[in-house]
Amino acid sequence: MRFLKISLAAALLASGTYAHAQDAGEAQFRAVYKELVETNTTLSAGDCTLASQRMAARLRAAGFADSDLHIITVPDHPKEGNLVAVLPGTDAKAKPLLLLAHIDVVEANRADWQRDPFTLVEENGFFYARGSSDDKAQAAIWVDTLIRFKQEGYKPKRTIKMALTCGEETAGAFNGAQHLAKNERQLIDAEFALNEGAGGLLDDQGKPVVLNIQAGEKFPQNYRLEVTNPGGHSSRPIKENAIYRLSDALIKIRAYDYPIQSNEATRGYFGAMAKLTPGAMGSAMAAFAANPNDRQASDALATNPSWNGILHTTCVATMLEGGHATNALPQRARANVNCRIFPGETVEQIRQSLEAIVADPQVKVTSLETRSDISPPPPLIEKVMGPARKVGAEVFPGVPLVPLMAAGGTDAAFLTPAGIPTYGISGIFADQEGSHAHGVDERMRVKSLMDGRTFLYKLVKAYASQR
Repeated sequence: MRFLKISLAAALLASGTYAHAQDAGEAQFRAVYKELVETNTTLSAGDCTLASQRMAARLRAAGFADSDLHIITVPDHPKEGNLVAVLPGTDAKAKPLLLLAHIDVVEANRADWQRDPFTLVEENGFFYARGSSDDKAQAAIWVDTLIRFKQEGYKPKRTIKMALTCGEETAGAFNGAQHLAKNERQLIDAEFALNEGAGGLLDDQGKPVVLNIQAGEKFPQNYRLEVTNPGGHSSRPIKENAIYRLSDALIKIRAYDYPIQSNEATRGYFGAMAKLTPGAMGSAMAAFAANPNDRQASDALATNPSWNGILHTTCVATMLEGGHATNALPQRARANVNCRIFPGETVEQIRQSLEAIVADPQVKVTSLETRSDISPPPPLIEKVMGPARKVGAEVFPGVPLVPLMAAGGTDAAFLTPAGIPTYGISGIFADQEGSHAHGVDERMRVKSLMDGRTFLYKLVKAYASQR
């Protein structure tokens, strides 16, 4: 009976019946994913260098030469190391492909979680852990893909490079992608890069309905609004109060909507989504895609916070600070306003616009630290879109490839301005509730992760076969 079961399993595997459940090397992939997720890489207590070393060890065991594995650290940040791995191509004229993923994660308080955030747990069809989604899922897939290529003896035409970087989640801290772009440009040089930033959407029944590719993102920028005055004793109140004046300024910002804008990615997104969205909202999407100046259409779309975020520049107050004593008139009041700038506008243009909106010379508007240079979105060229569309149709039949522009930010902000156009694509699908990334009980759907692994393996091979 045991022989019969083994023979039947072999026959089913050969026929493809076990295509997903028994995918070659899945146990190996799970081990890579588990090790990476369970290596704490928070800024406060983690070690990206250790995570990079562990992934390098796995690549070395698969046959990568030490000369093709590079641990990049700087003296002031010994635990914020990065890994660059290279699989050489056979065609010297074909420019390399770069696979990018960050391996640092946001902080996680054990007391807030149902489970230990740094122990990978599989329950009810989900993996739970900090980083299980953002971004160690894609990082583990990149490592696994290179291991599979090496084990298969695959010889790509174009060189494949992988950069696992630290610092994406900690604005103002050391950023590995930025460091590589500025100081190791030749090491990561590529025609284009694949990154996080886009996955896919599942319907209520768990069926894939949209496969996304990110082309561009808004630029995050903080501004400080500050009011100062002499203050005084609270028993002698006057109308000239720093907190009141700052409040008036913030109310004006709340009431202001920046002009509607569009680009290739947003028009493509709403045009494609219109075919999948019934009723008035679908009609508004189609109208906007056809004519971004259709105010009625954009007003309808703006009622959805996610869609509003990609229609134009947005600015919102996020922090307040004011006063120095409970019984004194405030001498100073400050607010942080976080803007997400639409591609094509500059930090200084938005600072000047905030001054104009506030229209009060006593409110000083200052641009705070700038994260990176601003660059236009990478073009949706057929060399990128064609293979993604073809592989998507193979792995997710009938699911359209839809471009999008992200309202948030990724490390593409450092590579695209450096001359490496960077596209977000993962093939990892999520429902409307999402992955709880950055939040409590972050999760990753097991099937979505395995499907994404299959999709990216095939997609990288398709790109690597190009000239």
